Amino acid sequence: MYKLWEALEAAKKYRWVELSHSLNNDSPFWAGIPDGSVELGKVVFDWGNPMLDCRIQTFKFPGQFGTHIDFPGHFVKDAPLSEAYGAANTAYPLCVIDITEKVAKDPRYAVTPEDIQAYEAKYGAIPDGAFVALRTDWSKKWPDMNALSGIAEDGSENFPGWTLDALKYIYEVRSAAANGHEALDTDASAEAAKAGDLACERYVLAKGKLQIEVLCNLDQVAPAGAVLIAAWPRIEGATGLPVRVWAITE
Repeated sequence: MYKLWEALEAAKKYRWVELSHSLNNDSPFWAGIPDGSVELGKVVFDWGNPMLDCRIQTFKFPGQFGTHIDFPGHFVKDAPLSEAYGAANTAYPLCVIDITEKVAKDPRYAVTPEDIQAYEAKYGAIPDGAFVALRTDWSKKWPDMNALSGIAEDGSENFPGWTLDALKYIYEVRSAAANGHEALDTDASAEAAKAGDLACERYVLAKGKLQIEVLCNLDQVAPAGAVLIAAWPRIEGATGLPVRVWAITE
């Protein structure tokens, strides 16, 4: 046998968990994106055509749609875009930081370095090149946009996420390669309001790191020891793209 074939057979004995939402024409997207930006599966060549009996569809969507990957040029002018990231950037050791109990008490909770250090005390240090995912179970609100945004009676947004200090910890104290979360934004709503900007997302992308937003099913993945794989269309010049993400987990 060949070594990689044997490794694949071994990997198939683990659980393969879908981490991306399914998309359709009713899937939510950021309100700043114009109406009409989503048109999935439009038939442009149909059965019975005398040229060739087959069906062809077209797909129109924003780069930041559903579970998606962001490249640095999304927030930083002249920074690398999609074509700068190749096959070597699609697989990572996966660390899942679980803050669901704190989010259940406070939907605006923002993860701290202390939360991550508590994770490391239990599972070991975040390894170099890791993908660090924030588990909040917020994905269970999909596809209700108001619920995902945590819209309160006063119109304010209320959802969990990262703090700048937590991101600095995984990237500057540890050497993570990428981060991800279940919410629509990197920044917890309270952090964004305090900064008057999406300062956490800006920090990640300014460092040349990648992030994946609107993840799901992190409750089905081992906190440590799993592998995350992400695949996106090879479209040049993209600031972001919908992404298929899965974990191979014990």
